[in-house]
Amino acid sequence: MTETAFARTRSVVVLCALLFFCAGSMRPQQVAGDLSSRSAAPQPKSDDPPVSAQQGTASTFDAAVDQDSQPASEQAQPTADDSDGGIPSMFPHFKNDRIWLSGQANFISQWHPAFHSPYAGKNSLSSEAQDATSRVLTLFTGLRLTSTSELLCDIQETGGHGVGEALGLAGFLNLDVVRNPTLSKAPYVARLMWHQIISLGRDRTNNDQRGPFSLFSELPERRIEIRFGKMSLVDFFDLNTYGTDSNLQFLNWTVDNNGAFDYAADTRGFTFAAMVEYHHNKHVVLRFAEALMPKVANGIHLDADLGRARAENIELELRHNTIRKQEGVLRLLTFVNHANMGDYRTAVDNFLAGLTPTPEITAHPLTTSIKYGFGANFEQPLNGWFGVFGRWGWNEGEHESYAYTEVDGTAQIGTFAKGTRWGRKYDRVGLAYVSNGISRDHQEYLALGGFGFLLGDGRLNYAREDIIEAFYTLHIWRGFYPALGFQYVDHPGYNKDRGPVVAPSLRFHFEF
Repeated sequence: MTETAFARTRSVVVLCALLFFCAGSMRPQQVAGDLSSRSAAPQPKSDDPPVSAQQGTASTFDAAVDQDSQPASEQAQPTADDSDGGIPSMFPHFKNDRIWLSGQANFISQWHPAFHSPYAGKNSLSSEAQDATSRVLTLFTGLRLTSTSELLCDIQETGGHGVGEALGLAGFLNLDVVRNPTLSKAPYVARLMWHQIISLGRDRTNNDQRGPFSLFSELPERRIEIRFGKMSLVDFFDLNTYGTDSNLQFLNWTVDNNGAFDYAADTRGFTFAAMVEYHHNKHVVLRFAEALMPKVANGIHLDADLGRARAENIELELRHNTIRKQEGVLRLLTFVNHANMGDYRTAVDNFLAGLTPTPEITAHPLTTSIKYGFGANFEQPLNGWFGVFGRWGWNEGEHESYAYTEVDGTAQIGTFAKGTRWGRKYDRVGLAYVSNGISRDHQEYLALGGFGFLLGDGRLNYAREDIIEAFYTLHIWRGFYPALGFQYVDHPGYNKDRGPVVAPSLRFHFEF
């Protein structure tokens, strides 16, 4: 090991020791103010996929943490140290539920030592030791116009880099990283949407999801919700209380999201969409979204011609008390994408016939192809502080990975615990394992020297990409949450000849 690598490893070990010492020795942080005057509520996911829709939110798990001690009320009354996401923040929020104003800052530093690599291509993760730091700054705003309508607008700024500029791994290490380093660093409108409620009954319930994406303190129990505008689909689809948020939870792309869900999005993870949710009751929710697809794979520009390119997304969410009367959640997802996508088999055949110098997925006339897939997502608390979760996903793998990442099949299992067990109410710790794979045509395409928008080592000795991730998030003071993380990636980019990759991380998250 080089002197530089040894020094980095030693620094990580020292940081781990300091943070875990703090976790064990500090007294539990107390939230100032009258917490009983408000309802605990989760905040949504944010984005970009890389930055993806997970980065702008506090975990929905944190709302569940507070529900035992904070009875719901008709009007949410945030206190100076408690955001409506159920966790402490730096500054007080508006007590009036007509207005929402909050912010977040997420800084992630990662490093990996040198790893084995007999060869590399233009899309390979560099085998030399490297480090990188990313940042995401988000301002959430909202205005409730009537008792049934509201306008939501979020501004975001991103900067820094990911190791290897987010190339070479299907399950990349940092969800906050924008995959195109040439994008402008200027602030941009991440979300701008109209939210409308249509009541279907007289019974009303407290809004346990109150936050930047829903300002209402109360909602009809049976209702239709309509959203229209710019959004990230994974703010609403494929959510998971235990694994969905790069601010306070896991960092890997295919742990926080279903890797096989090639959801419609531009490079930053946003799209223009119309979404309808039907809430039959608190146990059954059905949602549908029609969204714009990018003009090219991983492109920043969206195709506004719905006859040529679009995405349909459907998810059924079921909730039921199961183990020890703890409420489990099952989400069943399907999507159909229509876009100018290439076909892996055609690209391989054209290369073998001598029509192209290498397999080229984009070497085809303008066309509309269809890519479809399915996903399942579950979460199950086992007691008041510990739970398990998992995902499964599959897409047809015939057409090119187009919007999220190069995964055609995925399986995930994980555990999550909150710090109340050891007297640290707002601490959290998690461990997850995910295994990603690609179709046979996709394998052959990469093996013959083809390149996707993320992967391409020039050749391929195929094996599934297996990932283990662990983290510990510590609540230090008010809205300051440092965290240590560790990821182990075997067969990076599905290549048995390269790796494994070991990547520790240090994250600083601020809630405002």
